[in-house]
Amino acid sequence: MAFFLQNLINALQWGSFYALIALGYSMVYSVLMLFNFAHGDIFMTGSYIGFFVASGLIALSATGTVAMPGWLILLLTILISMFLTSFVGIAVERIGYRPLRGAPRASAAITGLMIGIILETGNLALLGASRKKFPDLIETQTFTFAGVSVTNTKIMIVAVSLALMLALHLFIQRTKWGMAVRAMAYDFFVVPLMGVSINTIAVLTFAIGSALAAAAGILFGVAYPILDPYMGILFGWKAFVAAILGGRGSVLGAALAGFLLGFIEIFVAIIFPSTVRDLIAYSIILLILTFRPHGFFGEAYSAQLRL
Repeated sequence: MAFFLQNLINALQWGSFYALIALGYSMVYSVLMLFNFAHGDIFMTGSYIGFFVASGLIALSATGTVAMPGWLILLLTILISMFLTSFVGIAVERIGYRPLRGAPRASAAITGLMIGIILETGNLALLGASRKKFPDLIETQTFTFAGVSVTNTKIMIVAVSLALMLALHLFIQRTKWGMAVRAMAYDFFVVPLMGVSINTIAVLTFAIGSALAAAAGILFGVAYPILDPYMGILFGWKAFVAAILGGRGSVLGAALAGFLLGFIEIFVAIIFPSTVRDLIAYSIILLILTFRPHGFFGEAYSAQLRL
């Protein structure tokens, strides 16, 4: 039982990254019927923005002008990086996707892939090929209960992830802008006739999705502090799978699917060799989608596909 609980905690942490990234995919797709294939690289960009924000705050605190404890630096890093990365998402929508709104869907998909490559190679051109080590912001402490060891960083990562998911759920369900997002996802053609701007909702969804990806990038940097320009590729594709598995436009579905994907990967690696982890894990996902093609909370949607 202790062994199971230990790996369950590890799976919760791993699934938190997938869930936060998958939420951005799901929000954009629910409104625009568009998968932003650059989203994984926005996750990478957010982690690098967090690296520079954290380094700057540490340097400011070291001068003694504004002394800040590590937890405050981490909190400010998350908030500032989410804010800055949201503008990256807005720029991607405004420059990359908006001009293609009436173009074939394949053009948008290819554009997303090209934007991702631009973000990766731009990172390499500006910062070089060397990896960056995310700053140590909080001292790691280990707590042991009944043979199960858990660190304060794991607790913090899961707690912050769940808090962000809850905040997004409340925003979608209880605010005027959230109602507009839900209405646009339900009927893309009628809602603009009622005075809701599709451009405004598109910008909002890209901004929120990118901010959540940045939070995931910083939390990943805290847990696994080596940052790489290509770190977003694999995470992006796996989070894309989680968004599909959760169901079109479902915040709860994307979050649950992200955690489920983390559980499957961790527990498959326990039983089988790590070399076949992805093969077995994604065969399980494929089997689930075979019997539930619209995902956990998705429904058949007959409206005309659009960008």
